Amino acid sequence: MGKLAAGLPVSRSAVSQHLRILKDAGLVEDVAEGTRRIYRLNPAALAALRDQLDTYWQRALAGYAKAADAPDTDTREA
Repeated sequence: MGKLAAGLPVSRSAVSQHLRILKDAGLVEDVAEGTRRIYRLNPAALAALRDQLDTYWQRALAGYAKAADAPDTDTREA
């Protein structure tokens, strides 16, 4: 984590908390090597997250397109 934290504008504690959350979500995996922990992305979990986000955005954009294409029902006079 030292190398990772050194390049970020946050404390080592903040990096540790973020890595713990990512690990709990299954997005990263870690292995102990001596006194260090080596973190790696979990490609399968990342692909599943990508699929979920793609689905979310496709639905959101389709809903927006449908709303934009709907006839204007505003009956107020200008």
